[in-house]
Amino acid sequence: MLLHVTMEHDSTYCFCAQPSGENYANPRICFFHVLFKAGALAFYILSALFFDSFVIIFVVTVLLAALDFWVVKNVSGRILVGLRWWNEIDDNGESVWKFECLDQESLARMNKKDSWLFWWTLYLTAVIWIFFGIFSLIRFQADYLLVVGVCLTLSIANIVGFTKCRKDAKKQIQAFASQTIANRFQSTIQSAFSVV
Repeated sequence: MLLHVTMEHDSTYCFCAQPSGENYANPRICFFHVLFKAGALAFYILSALFFDSFVIIFVVTVLLAALDFWVVKNVSGRILVGLRWWNEIDDNGESVWKFECLDQESLARMNKKDSWLFWWTLYLTAVIWIFFGIFSLIRFQADYLLVVGVCLTLSIANIVGFTKCRKDAKKQIQAFASQTIANRFQSTIQSAFSVV
């Protein structure tokens, strides 16, 4: 069962949570979750050895970072941690964050290694891009700082989206649990008085 954290969107997505175990439950998804992050970082580091053209370095690095953004936001976030976020512009022209997450039982069955890999690589990638940004700033390489800025922006967008989604999901789960307890209590009281 999915818990919809937003009331403004009616779509659902199908997900079958796998029980946690000693191994990764979704090794292919974990592989692709790490692949584009590592690819963007590796290409950025090694590109100076093989290419003289900044345009090639910029395009390939940003393309790999954009692929990573898409995979994390649309695939690995759903499967590895059971979260989904997106941002829409409403009729008034305001930005609205929307979130979905699995219900509490499904979240409890999520594989701990998958979840650990998801969160650590998400944050670690941003830290590495910040390090490269500082390094480019120290060396006065404004063009490479632009590459790092784009990649860091994509990385931080996923961090903010998934962190907000996780916090909002916890609030919704607590509200759902409180409502369920209140409904059961009310039902018990009504049953008791209907007997009398």
